[in-house]
Amino acid sequence: YGVLENKMLLDHIIDQLASSGIEKIKTADLVILRMGIYQLRFMDSVPEYAAVNESVALAKRYAKGREGFINAVLRAYTKNRYSISLPDRTEDEVKYLSIKYSYEPWIVEMWLEQFSVDFVEDLLRAGNATPDTTIRLNWLKVMKEDLIDSLTAKGFEVTEGKLCDNALHVKGSGLLDTAMYKSGLFSVQDEASILVSVMLEPRQGDTVVDVCAAPGGKSIHLAEKLRGTGHVEARDVSEQKVALIDENIKRCRLTNITAKCQDATVLDEASVRTADVLIADLPCSGLGVLRRKTDIKYRMNPEGEESLVALQRQILSVVCEYVKPGGTLIYSTCTIHAAENEENARWFEQTHPEFALDTMRQMFPEEHLGDGFFIAKFKRKQDNG
Repeated sequence: YGVLENKMLLDHIIDQLASSGIEKIKTADLVILRMGIYQLRFMDSVPEYAAVNESVALAKRYAKGREGFINAVLRAYTKNRYSISLPDRTEDEVKYLSIKYSYEPWIVEMWLEQFSVDFVEDLLRAGNATPDTTIRLNWLKVMKEDLIDSLTAKGFEVTEGKLCDNALHVKGSGLLDTAMYKSGLFSVQDEASILVSVMLEPRQGDTVVDVCAAPGGKSIHLAEKLRGTGHVEARDVSEQKVALIDENIKRCRLTNITAKCQDATVLDEASVRTADVLIADLPCSGLGVLRRKTDIKYRMNPEGEESLVALQRQILSVVCEYVKPGGTLIYSTCTIHAAENEENARWFEQTHPEFALDTMRQMFPEEHLGDGFFIAKFKRKQDNG
């Protein structure tokens, strides 16, 4: 995972060490070199000789005849590590930041257009950090103090969340194997995601529709907040995703929530004007969850973002029909991208004047040690007369 997180930096280093440059290095050789240099540069617990020897041993199995080359490059790194340079920041800041933090240049450029250089560097650094495991306690089944005591007794390190009263940050292994998790005392959910249900403020008896719900964290949280009243329908596009939601519903033993397979881009006539609350947590570029899904840095591109913006607008234009007059619609993403977030929110308000923007918030990872997240809350106006 660390190799993926730092792939561009590792390749930059290898390119300086290999006399023929990185372009001519075979894939198997390159993978082994990335792993070896990652250990040498980032893993203090691994002795230099062990990192080199194990890499050479891998080469003997997967890159036969290249052991000498692998050994030479890694030995060169141990001797010259302090003379290896990054691109000159004064000449090309985008390239410098791109290589140092291993982000595609277009992401760096996009954020520099929106934020200061220092803030962008904080974002890049945060995207490479190790995320906390955050849980949302179920108020219906346990009090916060009791859950903290129970987790601590099992050897977990627990601290309280920064955004939400029912969020806890937990360190330790085997969390999902505990009876506490299996009996629904808590669910794993990032604080920013928890905040969606907190901001919705549902009333007892409300009808809730979550159109892209898997694995069901927000839907289940709202079902808990309704205290057995009303009904939550958690939808997603495939039976596989719906099965994930059903699994969590059963674990939490909730009776006022069901899961349904439904394509959010297709209007469900039976749902028009039936929802007091609608959640549209839509597919997005995921630039707020890079610390959890680091491969997004390399597979997402500007063209992909443009198509996502179009998809988000298409879905919003369909699912907004489900909201009752006076009802609430939440649009949220786990990304940090103005076109998908603020610009989409303003577009929706302009093209759907029956809705008024109530609250809009972009959250950044360094604010709460969690995901980058965007939430826009809209209220549907009452019909005239």
